Amino acid sequence: MAGRRGAGLALVGDVRYGAVRFPDYDLILGPSGLLLAFVVDDAVRGTEGEGYGRYAAQLAQLCGEEGLPGLRAHYPDHPLLGWLHGRINTGMGHGAAGVVAALSAVVRRLGPRADLVSALRYACRWLRGESFDDARDIRTWAGCGLDGERRPPGAHARQAWCYGTPGVSWALWEAGEVLGDRDLADWAGAAFTSFADGFHEGFHLFGDDPGDRLGLCHGAAGVLAVADAVRRCGGPPAGAVLVERMLSHLVAHEEELWQLARERCGLLGGAGGVLAAMLTATGGDRSWLPCLGLR
Repeated sequence: MAGRRGAGLALVGDVRYGAVRFPDYDLILGPSGLLLAFVVDDAVRGTEGEGYGRYAAQLAQLCGEEGLPGLRAHYPDHPLLGWLHGRINTGMGHGAAGVVAALSAVVRRLGPRADLVSALRYACRWLRGESFDDARDIRTWAGCGLDGERRPPGAHARQAWCYGTPGVSWALWEAGEVLGDRDLADWAGAAFTSFADGFHEGFHLFGDDPGDRLGLCHGAAGVLAVADAVRRCGGPPAGAVLVERMLSHLVAHEEELWQLARERCGLLGGAGGVLAAMLTATGGDRSWLPCLGLR
């Protein structure tokens, strides 16, 4: 691998420092998701990091400087992702929070390797610095870093696993636990609590499609999955309260769930993910959660 500093330096294959796209680093399409899967397989087989050092090193290099310049996206003139060009995505699915979740899992499995810990700390500091309080007093994040701009006005509607406080605060809380950083864990726990206190089903669960309103990625099932992880892993009490709210909400929208099942049953946006989250939160198997960066 080439050195990490300087825009345009090659990392692995076609990945270039400061010119990345989602498949170069993220959880849904890229090495962060692969790392989470490999760590689970590693634990099952009792091995120690076999086969995924390359991906861990790639993420460590991309997050190897203050301000995370290596995670600035390269989407010039893209019809859907042009808003992100030259900026850093914050979310769990496609952004820095997903990278934090992957690095935390690797450090938890392999121990505090210096390059991984350093990268994890840089990523956490950047995410913490990009947070703001919205009009509902929720400590939250925009879809990409603010780059010194003023915080977006009003309330931030997208609060889900993929973007906003649920996913990002969980990733930071988990990193605080892995790093033994009590201040970070407490701060992230307070951010999650602010979300639980300010959350409104009618405002935050929106979209024309039942998958948006109910699904794991954008909807109630994702909020449920994160809240359940917070509850089960020793996070703030707000997790348990929000679990009950989300279960009640999903039960009340059973007809919408049947409609979604008739359309699609996939994990992130379909009925399968909703049912998986509900079963897990009511005592079911948790072994699938690492694919979401959860435990």
